[in-house]
Amino acid sequence: MALDIRRFIQRFVEEAADHLPRLREGISALEQGAADKERINELFRSAHTLKGSSRMLKLTPITAVAHSMEELLSAFRDGSQVPGPDSISLLYQATDALADDVAQLAQGASPETLAVADPVLCQALEAAAQPSTATLSNAEEAPEPTAPLPLSPPVNPPRPAGSATLALSDTVRVRLERLDDVIRLMGEVLSGHHHLHTLVEQAQALEARLPGDQRSAIHAFNRDLKDSVLSHDALMSDLHERALQMRMLPLGVVFDPLAQMARELAQSLGKHVDCRVRGSEIELDRQLIDRLSDPLIHLLRNALDHGLETPEQRKAAGKPPRGQLILEAWQDGNWVVVEMHDDGTGIALDAVRQKALAKQLLSEEQLSALSEQETLDLIFLPGFSTKAMITDFSGRGVGMDVVKRTIMDELSGDLQLTSEAGKGTRFTLRLPLSLALMRVLLIEAGNVTLGITAPHVAELVECSPAQFIDAAGQPTLILRNEFVPVVPLAQLLDLPVADTLPDPALLVVVHQRQQKLALIVDTLVDERDMVIKPLPEHLRYLPLISGMVSQGRNALVSLLHVPALLERAKRHTLAPRGVEPSGTAHRILVVDDSLNTREIEKDVLEAWGYQVTLAENGRDGLNKALAESFDAVLTDVEMPVMDGFALTARLRENELYRHKPIIIITSREKESDRQRGMEVGADAYIVKGSFDQNNLVETLKALLG
Repeated sequence: MALDIRRFIQRFVEEAADHLPRLREGISALEQGAADKERINELFRSAHTLKGSSRMLKLTPITAVAHSMEELLSAFRDGSQVPGPDSISLLYQATDALADDVAQLAQGASPETLAVADPVLCQALEAAAQPSTATLSNAEEAPEPTAPLPLSPPVNPPRPAGSATLALSDTVRVRLERLDDVIRLMGEVLSGHHHLHTLVEQAQALEARLPGDQRSAIHAFNRDLKDSVLSHDALMSDLHERALQMRMLPLGVVFDPLAQMARELAQSLGKHVDCRVRGSEIELDRQLIDRLSDPLIHLLRNALDHGLETPEQRKAAGKPPRGQLILEAWQDGNWVVVEMHDDGTGIALDAVRQKALAKQLLSEEQLSALSEQETLDLIFLPGFSTKAMITDFSGRGVGMDVVKRTIMDELSGDLQLTSEAGKGTRFTLRLPLSLALMRVLLIEAGNVTLGITAPHVAELVECSPAQFIDAAGQPTLILRNEFVPVVPLAQLLDLPVADTLPDPALLVVVHQRQQKLALIVDTLVDERDMVIKPLPEHLRYLPLISGMVSQGRNALVSLLHVPALLERAKRHTLAPRGVEPSGTAHRILVVDDSLNTREIEKDVLEAWGYQVTLAENGRDGLNKALAESFDAVLTDVEMPVMDGFALTARLRENELYRHKPIIIITSREKESDRQRGMEVGADAYIVKGSFDQNNLVETLKALLG
């Protein structure tokens, strides 16, 4: 059955209304000489998003113009062309053409009534993208584009009464915006109501300090006040929950058109696919739904063009001719998990490494030090693509960075990629149920109150700074077999920092995917459900702040953006001073399933002049050890796929590693574990609880000779 796309047109109009001003603003910046890389990337992403969304809805004229814009912006991005008066004029005309089509759709026009994209304009845009500008100067080969298209839509003949459906939808949109305002006001009321609870506690404390003969009057007042506040608790909570429920929409509004798009794209690529959708009934906040379609479109196109093979290729690989693409969702507590996976070729790690080298993103030495997961994550860099040929579907290196930025930065979610050669690729998106209301931990650092959303808080720890170990100049805490860097939050935010650390120190351990960071804070203020406010327009580019919450009485608190904090913390790592690096560049393989532990051991060893390669489990470590020659191996014990004992035993079976140093670094302290390590062939056994970087380095020096 054909998909009725009319109900999705309004959402596209709203999406375009967001991207068109960005295009005009960006083109204006180019005109004024601000052709920086990030500006061009933003323009590129907007054009790419409009192309993908319009293709899904069969808005062919918009797709054609956006695609031609993408050609020219791609040339700007790779440096084969530079913005000039002619090309900028073309971009303005293309944006006007897009705005004209969008305006007609907003007025209720059907996709079939849109005029065909101006072929002269599209050809001129694509010609301007070519390395040679001769085509543009030749009037016969590329005539001057027509005059700019009017911004206002043309006058259309009266539409039949049935076209009033979209007008009704517009009215609904106004109501939803008003509902958003009500929810924000409810947040203010909840914050004020929370303050009333504080006043009740203060009044009760005051009553307790009064002499007995003066308590009776204040006691009656306190009782009535408390009863009144408590009676409103359930009512206000229920009212707020019902308002939030009215913002929820089923994922089917995104999933249904994606399934249709998958079949059409597969057919145009000469491939066969069965697209299965599960969990369409799962509901998400409307704000999340609105922003989710673009990342999913990018993932879908990536799966169809990069992942799934042609029927002939699948038969040769012993697979059914029809590929499988699964799009599913399920609820996990206060989170919704969205997963897209295929049974295609998987991501070729060698191709990823070669592309990273070709684009000079990393050196050969840096690439060899990456684990398999870190190599996979390179595809999220702007401009990265392993596709050799640029097509209408992929190969431009746009899309995956948009996915990561949208999911992690805009939607406060998480994104994980797994892939297995010959078996397929899986993208897992983890999203909060709502962006309007979240659990927030309020803390104080440097005399400033700040908030951290609870999903990013792993745990709270109180310990003495004497328990910190020194790892390449970075204070580090060992938490359950894992090295966690410790940084005063005030230091990261350039706030006043005390000369000495408090003893005991209060730590908030934050995490994003496998990364963890222990933040030293002054005090814990509170933890409660709070309404998240977006940042004002002029503050939206602050990298460490993701939003605001209200404490009541017009007091706003900044919400910290944990992924950005983790990135900044990496730059605060200090190299040890007065250390003489090793005279020989010994190559060391570090194997540990904890990202933090791998990185810290790497920092320690590199500070002493060693070359370090990382592996994320025993199997990954074995593959790398056999593919290259290392002078020594450091391994954890408890790891998935293959543990450290098995890895050590397998390495000792190989002639290349029969006599090379292997050091086990683990949290296992039992003598039986130590004995087993020695039996499988380890030369040294270091317990993480007593880890000391000098001990590790001295052990390595002694074993390497």
